[in-house]
Amino acid sequence: MRWTAPGAEIAALTTQPAACLSDDLRESMTVPLPLDVQAGHALFNSPTLLGGQAAKAGLSCASCHANGRDNPHFLMAGVSGAPGTADVTTSFFSAARGNGRFDPVAIPDLAVPGKIARDPAAGALEPFVRTLIVEEFAGAEPDSATLGALAAYVRAVRACPGAASQVQPRGLDDQLQLVRHAMAGASAMAARGDAAAARGLLAAARHQLGLVSERFAGAALARERALLLTASRELQALADTGAVPSAFAVKAANWTARFEARLVPRLRRGADRSLYHPANLGFVAPQRNNR
Repeated sequence: MRWTAPGAEIAALTTQPAACLSDDLRESMTVPLPLDVQAGHALFNSPTLLGGQAAKAGLSCASCHANGRDNPHFLMAGVSGAPGTADVTTSFFSAARGNGRFDPVAIPDLAVPGKIARDPAAGALEPFVRTLIVEEFAGAEPDSATLGALAAYVRAVRACPGAASQVQPRGLDDQLQLVRHAMAGASAMAARGDAAAARGLLAAARHQLGLVSERFAGAALARERALLLTASRELQALADTGAVPSAFAVKAANWTARFEARLVPRLRRGADRSLYHPANLGFVAPQRNNR
């Protein structure tokens, strides 16, 4: 709610811009998306990637570019003008980009070709993404595997062909899919020897578990929150071990198997009692100090 326009809270919590990935048909036929696209999808949704003030606020790339598109509800004090805009040269996130002026612009839709060439042969997208992370958000220098995965995801984002609506539901399965993509990507990165990218993806998975926990509010869902916390701590322990690729792959696969067999069914059973269910989202809008 820190970056959602007043009156748009329910819409932001229950819907998102409709988006498809270029390989969606392959995935629907049980052939998984390319691992780099999966990894990039998870990293795109992780505040850890940006670091600095953005990470402290819980902002990820997806906060502005919801589902890889835009976010008409984004409104952050000192950063936005009208909803759906952001000042990309504000010193709040990074002194490197600060220009001393308040000049918010419309958040671009990543499904629409922009000023940066998307052709992999051109190689322009990776350095552009790197500049955004390091200069616009003062994040840590990303490794080449992380940049490659992010670029692969951005290149894959598409408007859904023939879609009757420009929005689609947002729910528990979105978070579960991101956890899966993060874990698949982490195993692939570890196998390649890209340990930093693998750790970043474990952090991305933990972030999604935290978002699920937020929605499973109240005493009746305390057991689910405890299980989510345990699962998250197991991922942190895996990140801390520095295991060799083969051991990492086994441990990650075992974690994923437990997650799918034990926790996912329980979460789905409890979803109707959680804040994923629109009927449970009645709340008093927070008082906002605009001074």
